[in-house]
Amino acid sequence: MIDPSREIDTVTDLVLQDDKILGIDVTVADPDHVIEAEGKIVSPGLIDMHVSLREPGFEEDEMIATGASAALAGGITSVACMPDTHPVVDNRAAAEFVMLQAARAGFANVFPVGAVTKDCAGEELAEIGQLVEGGVVAFSDATKPVANAETMRRALEYCGMFDRPIFSHPQVPELVKGGVMHEGFVSTELGLRGMPSAAEDIFVGRDIALAEVTGGRVHLQTISSKGSIDQIRRAKQAGIHVTAEVTPHHFTLLDERLRTFHPNYKVNPPLRTQDHVAACINGLQDGTIDAICSDHQPYAPEKKMRELDLVPFGVSGLETLLPICVTSLIEPGHLDWPQLLSKLTLGPAAILGIDKGTLAEGADADVTVIDPTSPWTIDAAQFRSLGRNTPFDRWEVRGRAQAVLVGGRIVHQL
Repeated sequence: MIDPSREIDTVTDLVLQDDKILGIDVTVADPDHVIEAEGKIVSPGLIDMHVSLREPGFEEDEMIATGASAALAGGITSVACMPDTHPVVDNRAAAEFVMLQAARAGFANVFPVGAVTKDCAGEELAEIGQLVEGGVVAFSDATKPVANAETMRRALEYCGMFDRPIFSHPQVPELVKGGVMHEGFVSTELGLRGMPSAAEDIFVGRDIALAEVTGGRVHLQTISSKGSIDQIRRAKQAGIHVTAEVTPHHFTLLDERLRTFHPNYKVNPPLRTQDHVAACINGLQDGTIDAICSDHQPYAPEKKMRELDLVPFGVSGLETLLPICVTSLIEPGHLDWPQLLSKLTLGPAAILGIDKGTLAEGADADVTVIDPTSPWTIDAAQFRSLGRNTPFDRWEVRGRAQAVLVGGRIVHQL
């Protein structure tokens, strides 16, 4: 059993009663059900804090039910979903709709993220107080940066009153407009418009400065550049309230992949060069980066079957999050299991402010049983998600969820 929230890494038994954790090494004379996990890892349920579930408005790409089911297949018991639906989650009714649909589905826990500005347009602040009452755990304009610094400042001050973080997609819009991939040697050679890492570095610096001025909480999404990670590291040392996340494709894949012109390698921020990939891994190792997320961006197949400059950015990542982390971080020795699980449980739970990510007595019985060495082949055609747009299709990987429990119920088992 590995529980980073209590620094537990030991061979033991875990006992659940109803929908709660009863404890470890508790004697039960006649248990109703036993899951044999010898040789496996029992962890708090994994948390993915950056997911787009598309509903309402884009049900051809994904629905709350299919996304929550895909999460379970990936060992994930809780997700935080972005507000860039149609209509946008910028009012209480929209947030409550997401929670109602998730409850009806009965799969993974779904926590809505509310829009910072109305319609994610970056101009007028959304109804922050009403959204908090409606159950949102954080605020974000999803893939649209809040470009106006004054608007961002006021948002940080307002959200700080409710102790909610703002999830920022750090990118100077003018510098990446029309871009397809990382700006560098490969983009020049291919004749594709680039997206410079400076666009991320500049915006990260601005958000850190505003967090310092306001005392608000900024969470920097999908960090991908060395310069950004260096700034975040210094900000944390200075005691500024800033956290950060990274995705598996940003610490695994290089911009060289775009030589194939395959649309599944088109992501935002873009895949970068080896020095940036190494910086992402180093940021995970030293704690600069708090969480690993999938940035699940599913699209209907026809939307990804167009010219590279026309297809939308993003990958479907819920079902590949765990195995790619094992393959790219555990097997090469970059992280050990307690470190990895901390980025997938404790870190996200702390940022979101949710009572998840722990196996402490009395906690919700959300549990993931992981087979750490099981070899298998990723097959996008078998995804529970409606999105098949993954760059990892046909990859030979190790590690997957053998069983998943939400609220004490077995909701997934191989």
